[in-house]
Amino acid sequence: MQSMTGYGKAEYSQNGITLTVEIKTVNNRFLDIIPKYPRAFVSLDDLIRKTVQRKIKRGRVELFVTYQNVNESGKTLVVDKSLADQYVKLAQDFASDYSLPNDFSVTFLMRSPDVVTEQMAVSDDDDFLTEVLEQTLVGALDKLIEMRAVEGDKLEKDLLSRACTVEQLVGEIERRAPSIKDEYQTRLKAKMEEILGDVKFDETRLLQEVAIFADKSNIDEEITRLKSHVAQLRDICNKGVDVGKKLDFLMQEFNRETNTVCSKSNDLEITRLGLALKNEIEKMREQVQNIE
Repeated sequence: MQSMTGYGKAEYSQNGITLTVEIKTVNNRFLDIIPKYPRAFVSLDDLIRKTVQRKIKRGRVELFVTYQNVNESGKTLVVDKSLADQYVKLAQDFASDYSLPNDFSVTFLMRSPDVVTEQMAVSDDDDFLTEVLEQTLVGALDKLIEMRAVEGDKLEKDLLSRACTVEQLVGEIERRAPSIKDEYQTRLKAKMEEILGDVKFDETRLLQEVAIFADKSNIDEEITRLKSHVAQLRDICNKGVDVGKKLDFLMQEFNRETNTVCSKSNDLEITRLGLALKNEIEKMREQVQNIE
C-alpha cells in the first residue's frame, strides 16, 4: 500500500553538468502530472510523463527539472527577432499616439520578456540528454515511492486498527438487536394496559403490531453486510497495490449500511453505537483519501 503524499529528489553531476529532478506528490482522485523544466527539455515532455505513469497511478505530481551547464559550449543566447520587432513597433506607436518621447532603448529591449533567452545544451547528441534525464527521473521516482511506501504502511496499520473497532461496534449492535422486539412488545403492552385499564384487548392484534415493528426494524442484512465489508477491507489491504479506489468505494458502502442501521433500529442504544460507527468510518475515509 502506498500513500499519495511524498517527495523524491535525484541529481546528476558530471563534467560541469548538473541536472536535478525533484518530485512532490499529494492526493488527487486521478493522476495529474505537472512538469516544470527548462526549454531544452520541451521535446522530452512525453518521456517525462510516460516514465512517471509507469511508477505512479494516482495523485497530483509536481515535477521540477533544473539544469546547469558551466561549460562555455553549454549556453547560447537566442533572439526572438519577430517579438523584438513587435516591442519596437509598439513603443513607436505609443510615442506617436500619445505625443510622448520614445525612450525605448536597446537595453530595455534586451530585458523585455522572451526577446533574449538562454538556450542550454548538454551536447550535440540528444540521446545523451534523454539518457541523463530518464536516469535522474527514475532515481527521484524511486525515492518518492520509498517515502510513499513508508507512509502507506502507517495508513494501513491505522485502517486495520480502526477496522477492529468497527468490527467491535458491529458486534455490539448485533448483540443488542434481538432484544429490541421484546422491549417494544413490553412497552406497547404496558401502554395499552395503562390506557384501557381493565378492558380486555386483542392479544393477536398486539402480536401483529409487534411483528410489523420487528420487520421494519430488522437490521440483520445490514449487520451481515457490515461484517462482510470489514473482511473485504482486510483483504484489500493485504493485496496492497492500487487499492485506493476500491477502499474509497468500500467506505461509501460502510456509510450506506450504517445510515440504514440508524434509521431502522428505533433504539437509542443502537443509534448511539451507529453514530460511534459512523465516526470511525469517517476517520477511515479521511485516511483512504490519501491512498494510491
